[in-house]
Parts: sequence; structure tokens; C-alpha cells
Amino acid sequence: MNKNQIEQTKSLLENPKKIAIIPHRNPDGDAMGSTLALYHFLKQQNHDVFVMAPNDFPSNLAFLPGSEQVLIYENDKESNLKKLEEAELLFTLDFNALHRTGEMGQVLEKLSAPFVMIDHHEAPSDYATVTYSDTSFGSTCEMIYNFILFLDGKDKINLDVATCLYTGITTDSGSYRFPKTTPATHRIVAELLEKGVKNYEVHNLLFDNNSYNSLQLLGRALQNMKIIPELKTSYITLSQKELDEFNYVKGDTEGIVNYGLSLKGIIFTAIFIENKEENIIKISFRSQGDFDVNKFAREHFNGGGHINAAGGKSYENMNNTISKFIKIINATTQLEN
Repeated sequence: MNKNQIEQTKSLLENPKKIAIIPHRNPDGDAMGSTLALYHFLKQQNHDVFVMAPNDFPSNLAFLPGSEQVLIYENDKESNLKKLEEAELLFTLDFNALHRTGEMGQVLEKLSAPFVMIDHHEAPSDYATVTYSDTSFGSTCEMIYNFILFLDGKDKINLDVATCLYTGITTDSGSYRFPKTTPATHRIVAELLEKGVKNYEVHNLLFDNNSYNSLQLLGRALQNMKIIPELKTSYITLSQKELDEFNYVKGDTEGIVNYGLSLKGIIFTAIFIENKEENIIKISFRSQGDFDVNKFAREHFNGGGHINAAGGKSYENMNNTISKFIKIINATTQLEN
């Protein structure tokens, strides 16, 4: 943030306000970690704060301090609409276009209260009064840490704030293996651990608390994996029927896409997950090196994200979506080099 943005934000927070903090739809560890960390920070400054997610978050994030206070917009739209309309200030975290909140975005567009956007994705929209956008960061939680420092609030980083930040940094960095994990990332993490975060407990709750059904679903996903070795590409499919067979719950497919990138010689991978309720195919893309999956998702699959991690969707059926995907990558010379 530049000096003017910092001063503008301090002015917005000068007096106690009713504040809404909002993550994107289908919130992940970074979205929930950043919103809840900011929630705990602002509560200490006597603001009336609430976090409202467009839809529910995965059960493996329920350990986050304050998660039981999160309002789910789609569970009570009438009551939650009223709360949003009463908000005097809104923070949107880990996304930079209001449509990323799904149906809730139509409500947000009509609100007159000022917005503060904090996000690390490319091509931010211009809806916010204050925009703190920086694609060099590997997670929004890293940005929230800096944001707290900008507001001279380092002493307010207690165990609750630290646990939330540590969780988001851990998940969005791929447990510290993605390219945007920097020396600064590790310095922040070291300070969070000094606040008392038990890294082994967080890791266990995030990654080692699987159900039998989720492991069975992982096995099916790996069975479904296809490889296109000449294009250094792999992909996985999961149909709605397969999700139902293993009693899928939100969060069960988290991280499966990364298995496709663990194969020797593969630099690009995708997972295609059928969602009959929304009548779409949800897609996650991952890459290594210079292949830009953000650009790929934006140009071909109604999505976007980061250079090595992005998401998208298709309104066609699974067979047509896969056919389209294969046709596009066959025409992508960058993968042939």
C-alpha cells in the first residue's frame, strides 16, 4: 500500500464502525484465514465486525478461531441482506471482482458503503475505495499481515490472528513449495510461530484428518487420471455420479489436482469436476515453470487466478469440455517446447 492508501484506510477505521468482511464463493484456506484474521484484528479496535461467506466452507477449516461466527449468505438471504445493507464499511478479501461471490455479488454491487479490497490475483476490478492489490504475494494472508503492520497494529497479532494467517499462508503456498514462497514469507511464518501457533496441529487438521470416503474418492480420481506425455500434460475427471458414490462433502477434492503435477515430465495439469446442481464443470489448473494457467483459464474457461494456479468453469458437458481442452492444448505451442 502507498502512503495515501494507508492514510485513507486509517481514516475509514478511525471511529468504531459496523464492518462486513467477505471472502469469495467456495472459500479456501487463504480466504477463510485472511477474513478471520482481519475479523480478530478489527474486533480488538472496538469495531462491530462480522464475516459473511457466500456459501459454506470446507469442514477442515472449522478449527479456525471464530469460524463458528461466520455467516453463510445463502443459508438466510433475507437476514444477511439486511446485515450487508447496514454495514458502514466492507472488506473483500482474496478476490478482486464481485462476481466471484456468485449470487451475492448482485447484492454487493448495489451497496453504497465504501469497500476495501485486499487481494493477490491479477486484473482487479475498480469497485473499491481502497485497493491493496499485489500479485507478487503468494497469499492474501501475507498481505493481511502487512496490512496490520501498515496500520501500526503489530501488537494486535495475537494467537487467534496468527493461527488464521498461518493457515492461509500454508494452504496457498502449497505447504511452502510454490514459487511465490519468498524469504519474507518464512520471516512472517517465523513470527506467527513465535505467537504460539502449533504448526503440527494446524497441518494435521488441514491435511491429515481425512474420511474414509474422501480417500476412496481420491483413489477414483487417480484411476481417472489421463496423461498426454508429448504435451507434458495430465488431467483428472470426476463425475457427479462418482462424487455421489463416495458421499462427497465440500473440501473432499481439495488438493487432488496437485497429484497430476507430481508426475515426472508433467508441467501442466487440470481436474474437471461435474456439478449437476450448478450445471457446470468446475476446473482447477496447475502448472510448473512459465506456462501461464491464469491466461489459459481466462482465455478459454471463464476463469483466472495466478500464473501457476487458476480455476475456471465450463457450461458444456464433461465429454465436450474434455474435447475442447484437448483441442486447445494441442494448439498450444508453449507446451510442446
